[in-house]
Amino acid sequence: MTRFLQDILRQPHELQRTLLHLCEAGRESLHRAASAVAAAGHVYLTGIGSSWHAAMNIGALFDALGFPLVLRDAAEMTHYGVFPQGAVIIAISRTGRSGEIVQLLTKARENGSTVIGVTNSPEGPLAQQAQIPLVIPVGLDHGISVNTYTTLAAAGAAIACELGSTFDNELVADLSQSLAETAHAIPCWQEQLHDSTWLLPGAVYYFLARGSSLGSCHEARLLWEEGAKTPAAAMGTSSFRHGPQEMVTPGSCFGIWLDGRRMRAQDLAVVRDLRRLGGSVMLIGQEAPDDAGDLVFQLPKVDDAWQFLVDIVPAQLAAERLAALSGVDCDSFRYCSYVVEDEYGLMKEGVAARQGNSGHLRSGS
Repeated sequence: MTRFLQDILRQPHELQRTLLHLCEAGRESLHRAASAVAAAGHVYLTGIGSSWHAAMNIGALFDALGFPLVLRDAAEMTHYGVFPQGAVIIAISRTGRSGEIVQLLTKARENGSTVIGVTNSPEGPLAQQAQIPLVIPVGLDHGISVNTYTTLAAAGAAIACELGSTFDNELVADLSQSLAETAHAIPCWQEQLHDSTWLLPGAVYYFLARGSSLGSCHEARLLWEEGAKTPAAAMGTSSFRHGPQEMVTPGSCFGIWLDGRRMRAQDLAVVRDLRRLGGSVMLIGQEAPDDAGDLVFQLPKVDDAWQFLVDIVPAQLAAERLAALSGVDCDSFRYCSYVVEDEYGLMKEGVAARQGNSGHLRSGS
């Protein structure tokens, strides 16, 4: 069993623990964070890598509340953004040590802004320097972000719900039940993947979603790249219909997420047409028609706004399975550091030296 799969299997339990923590030991920090957001004139939500995808999911909850905020990638915000004095910045980072996040902390401090740091690492700069740290205790993943992705997304979503006075025991109980059902569904999902022909090494993969699942489809793209070491693309389903659909050819593979309530008929029509054009479709959603896709994952009942907590799991399992089929090691990074702390080149120094000695590409300077 890969370490990646081990991290996936413990995820429902870690998420249940996270929700309990937010209700108990983390409740005061959660309330302080929501109060700071409510009182701010300008609010920014940021992250980088998988934490950026978590921010996409969180942003959908703020949208549903009618609460405006600026959703911006941490690197773009650090190097190109100018935010007003006194702004509140919700920064998401599993270790709190990513180079862009550390630089953002300095910029925020100089600007008199308040940072809400959502992180898994109490010793990291984000937790240590944020005015309002919201630390989610969870065992760090071996390599690819799994539990650190979903638990931080849950914490950020809880801030939005606390702002709207909807993060209560009833919601937590319902979400915990959905997570328990997800844990029971995982073996069935693994069997589906084992028997499916949707996973094809070397195929072209596009991931499409809307709303609170948009971050899930972008995270799936990253899982393909980090885990299976193969390129993929991700975008909103509507955006795909405005030009990118011209790439569809027989054999193209698509992963599509259905929202619990909105745009279902429209998205099922997209699925139908992709299959008519020779594409192969993995469909993930609640009460999805069993015959709508080539591979259909039925999600347990879950609050629509929180669907992202469970709808990434089938994609995680699929990425792990594709890595095995492709003969690549999903438990190691060939070039990337576990934490990217600088902004030069692509490879760790040791990797760059080895590649240089063998006549391959050296990292930038």
